Amino acid sequence: MKASVNYKKRAIWAFRMVALLAAGLLVWVGFVQVAKGDQYAAAVEDQMYADNEIKASRGTIYDTNMNVLAQSASVWSVYLTPYRFSEYDESIRDEVREIVASGLAAILKMDEEKILGYTQKTTSYQLVKGEIEKDTRDLIENFIKENAEREENPINLSKVIGIDPDVKRYYPYSSLASTVIGFTGTDGDGLSGLEYYYNDTLKGVAGRTITAVDSNRSVLPNQYETIYEAQQGEGLVLTLDIYIQYILEDILSQALEDTGAQNIYGVVMDVDTGAVLGMVSLPDYDLNDPFTIKSERLNTAYQEAASAPEEESEDENTSYLRSKTYYQNVQWSNRAITSTYEPGSVFKIITASAAIEEGKATVDTPYYCSGAIDYASRTIHCWKAGGHGSEVFPDLLKNSCNPFAVTLANELGTDLYYDYFEAFGFTEKTGIDTSGDFTPNEGVLFMSRDNFSKSDLASYSFGQSFQVSPLQMITAVSAVANGGKLMTPYLVSKTVDADGNTISETKPTVRRQVLSESTSKIIADAMEQVVATGTGKNAYVAGYHVAGKTGTSEKLTQGDDGGYIASFCGFAPANDPEIAVIIIVDEPQGEHGGSAVAAPLAGDVFEQVLTYLGVEHSYTDEEMALLVETAPLLTGKSVEAARSEVSAKDLNIKVIGSGDTVIAQYPDAGRELPSDGMVVVYTQSDHTQETVTVPDFTGYTVSEANRLAMNSGLNIKISGSSLRSGTVYAYKQSIAAGEEVSMGEIITVSFKTTVDVSD
Repeated sequence: MKASVNYKKRAIWAFRMVALLAAGLLVWVGFVQVAKGDQYAAAVEDQMYADNEIKASRGTIYDTNMNVLAQSASVWSVYLTPYRFSEYDESIRDEVREIVASGLAAILKMDEEKILGYTQKTTSYQLVKGEIEKDTRDLIENFIKENAEREENPINLSKVIGIDPDVKRYYPYSSLASTVIGFTGTDGDGLSGLEYYYNDTLKGVAGRTITAVDSNRSVLPNQYETIYEAQQGEGLVLTLDIYIQYILEDILSQALEDTGAQNIYGVVMDVDTGAVLGMVSLPDYDLNDPFTIKSERLNTAYQEAASAPEEESEDENTSYLRSKTYYQNVQWSNRAITSTYEPGSVFKIITASAAIEEGKATVDTPYYCSGAIDYASRTIHCWKAGGHGSEVFPDLLKNSCNPFAVTLANELGTDLYYDYFEAFGFTEKTGIDTSGDFTPNEGVLFMSRDNFSKSDLASYSFGQSFQVSPLQMITAVSAVANGGKLMTPYLVSKTVDADGNTISETKPTVRRQVLSESTSKIIADAMEQVVATGTGKNAYVAGYHVAGKTGTSEKLTQGDDGGYIASFCGFAPANDPEIAVIIIVDEPQGEHGGSAVAAPLAGDVFEQVLTYLGVEHSYTDEEMALLVETAPLLTGKSVEAARSEVSAKDLNIKVIGSGDTVIAQYPDAGRELPSDGMVVVYTQSDHTQETVTVPDFTGYTVSEANRLAMNSGLNIKISGSSLRSGTVYAYKQSIAAGEEVSMGEIITVSFKTTVDVSD
């Protein structure tokens, strides 16, 4: 009886234990379903499906005329599925690995051992090479097909070699506007410039291909595949005009070589809207190969820094300055936006504008410059020894007179002067829509209002003891040009879809009115005198009214022995402004003044850009007489008639051949010739065009150059500084000395002066 009782108790106990375990299991299952359900479901789903990303095509970047500056094109990626090598029979497994490695290495021009290493992994995906072109893709597909169709021991390589669609960024113009456009990384995201700033707009939305797979990860038939198409990114239409960009880059590239400068940067801006038409920072780089240091100077500096022996005390900053990354970042930098400099005498434009606007001066305000002024316990000298003597207001800018600037700044006082310093935008970011917009650092690059003293006032009046960015300066000068409106500069005019339809558009933004239209007109007139007869005469362009101001400053970061910054900023036409131009030459060798170095470059830019934009020339009678005649149509006419027609235009004629009728002429009819120029005519059908050697015009005066051209059988078009001055000298010519050209060819010879052009 006792034994029966014990058995019953044990049975009950066992039942309770089982029930308890069952309840615990139910609780655990419930916990897994609630707390871990998604995780385990995802794990199961991951075993059932292959999920591959489809890269979105990045939006296209266009210039203002819809020329493509950056675009994405279809390419492909080659990958391996390494774990599936185990599915081949063990007897041929190593052979298959060798075939794959050697075949792909030959096609992709890669290291065979590296690819062989990929085949020995156990992962499900291994990228071999991305961004391959169609011809390379076709070679790989043929390689797979040939091995599958070979007569003996065919091998199916398609289960271990895969090809996926991909996209690659192309830049058709290589280095054109490189520091503005920027580039993308291997992941397709923008790394600098507009590519970085507008990355979210450009990159689009990636798609996905979700495919059912079996337990061996083999793809099941197509009915188990779902495709979510990628959405192409929006395109950008820039304010840049590639032709204006070409002009600016061509002129500044040559100047970088000629001046031996460290850097040169420049901007062309629409004065009414703030739209940037051209922006250059040199040295630059190739957008299709951004990690290669393009500049010979930068590359030499990098090699020297990298090869220098390391010091035990070398810190991280010193190490970085020796690295390739540092020099890459130097060439990627858009200095027109990110760099700062002392503006020098260009800033007298701001001083003069404030004085007129506040009624502290008029166009008739007199001043006597003795060569120096004592102010705030300092003696401030004028650049001209002995001074300028008696002056009136426009002479402040025309003569670039420091004591006059200090005097007018004193009339304004520290608080009112600082109001204009702020109003013109020098204490704030410009607001431009790209990366690197310079952030002014109060107390470091310029004095705070609370600490702005009379001594600071004096220095600021002629552009010393503080720093601004080139973009800040041209934006401020554009406000003077457009009637006093400080605009927000911008680079993107609109965004568009893949078909070119407008999605959004940038509207010009007025930040504030800083001057009245009447003040703007007075300052524009004074600035025109700077270029016509003052220190900026090397920016003179015949037929256009250029207004501007030069500047020369010593680099603050290098102390008294530092290099110089030569600059020019202005606009044209002065009587109806359309464009503003700023040129900055950083550490030119030899001549270093803004008037001697930067002004001639600005003149070249104005002449070519205004001509391209179709701005009508407005020649004075004197300019017309000196510069412009049109070659008449002489072909088909008698030699006697040709002589008479040429003579009537005050041109010369050279007849080659013994015939009575003009068969051909050079230059062609309609081309502009200098007054007293020459037309060459041929009178025999079997004529051979005569050629001559271009002489070196460097250092010649205008009359000497004309004489040399005539004696050489050539015409010269005179460009550059005032043609009325006997002190101008040729410094540049459009066709190099020693070249062979057709007799009668027109050579553009540029002139500048060194007399009364100091800042």
